[in-house]
Order: sequence, then C-alpha cells, then structure tokens
Amino acid sequence: MRILIVNPNTTASMTEKAATAARAVAASGTEIIAATSRMGPVSIEGHYDGALAIPGLLAELRERQGVGYDAAVIACFDDTGLEAARTFADVPILGLCESAVVTAGFLAQRFTVVTTLERSRVLIDNLVRRYGMGDRAKVRASDIPVLELEDPASGAIGKLRAEIERALLEDGAEAIVLGCAGMTDLARELQEIYGVPVVDGVAAAVKQAEALVSLGLSTSKRGSYASPLPKPFTGAMNGFSPVLKVG
Repeated sequence: MRILIVNPNTTASMTEKAATAARAVAASGTEIIAATSRMGPVSIEGHYDGALAIPGLLAELRERQGVGYDAAVIACFDDTGLEAARTFADVPILGLCESAVVTAGFLAQRFTVVTTLERSRVLIDNLVRRYGMGDRAKVRASDIPVLELEDPASGAIGKLRAEIERALLEDGAEAIVLGCAGMTDLARELQEIYGVPVVDGVAAAVKQAEALVSLGLSTSKRGSYASPLPKPFTGAMNGFSPVLKVG
C-alpha cells in the first residue's frame, strides 16, 4: 500500500516532520510518499492562505498519479482543499481535522482541539461543527504562528502546554487534539506528561487511510464528489482544466 502525504504549504521541513510521524505509525507493508507544494504560502493561517494553497495541492496530487498511490493525506489541520481533492481523485483522501476529531470521539466524551492562531481557531471550530463534534469539542488558540513551531527558541512549546493545561482545567477535556500538522512530533511526549489521550491528525489520518484501502473503499463518485465536468479553464488556471475520462 502506498500513502501520499501532501503538505499544501511550501515549507519542506514541515513535510518531513509529517512524513516522519506517518512512518512511525504506518503498517509494515505501507510505503509513505511525501510531497511538498511548489506554489503557495509558506504556512497556512486562515482562509486567504488556504485558498491560495489549493492549486499547489491539486498539482501535487495530479503529478504523483504517475507513480501511483492508494490513498492521500492532506497535511494541514485546516483540511485545506479536502473537498476539491476528493472530487479530483479516485482514491481515498483524508484530512487531518476530520480524522483527528473522529478518532478523539472514540476515546473521550469531551475533548479540546488546541491550535495556533485565533484566525485558525475560528476556521477549525467551524470544521469541528461540520464534522458533528460541536457538542463534544472546544477549540482553543495558543497564539503561536505556525512557523514558530519550527524554532525551538520561539517559546511555542511553552504556549502550547499552557493552553493544554487550561483545556484540562477549564474545559474538563478528557483528551487533547493537536490542531496543527507542525505539532505532530509532540503528541507522544504530551500524552505522557498529561496522562490523557493526545491525538495527532497525521497519525490518525494514516491509520484511517490504511483501513479504507484494506476495506476496498474509496470516495463515492456519485453526487457532490463526482469528477469535475470537462470545461476550459482560462489564464493561470488553464493547466487545471478537467478532461473527459474515457471508459
């Protein structure tokens, strides 16, 4: 089985961090392929960044079809481009937020998602509600710009831990979800420190991708995720024009 991990931002070190986390939990027969978007923002913090990251994400999904993959994981907790990717692809596509909150729901009645900035908190709170977990989950921002997670001297880890401690005390959280792909390397350590399940979206998405492939299941192509209708796209989007599928 081959699972493609696509980072929709252009920071390669974050891709490698996600790929390392994916390989740590992947089954022995699973190959993890990592790809970094080659156009778009260096980090995704809010709606504007997310919108401009989608073309690069789709380009990577399309280009990697040549080598083949059985499922793909979008390595951003905003689930950037998830709907478009599911429409485009013929294999299961997993998002970190959806995978993480579903996993947390198996483990706890109440849980808190701890993310980076306030603008991301609002976006993720909307996603959590969309995924049916609004009555069971709270979303908190720890006031950390995404790229500070790459800098050990930034103080980001201290801010994250302080927000987790507030979630446990004030929210009655029974589990914690790490709301950024840049936090993926911290899950095991934080779980040991706080003694509650700490869910990393990358690991959760990889295991769910493996399950879907093993079950022979993929995204329905009837209705909202049907393949795009062939039509011309103009200007810089010309290369994204859907083509008629034969057979």
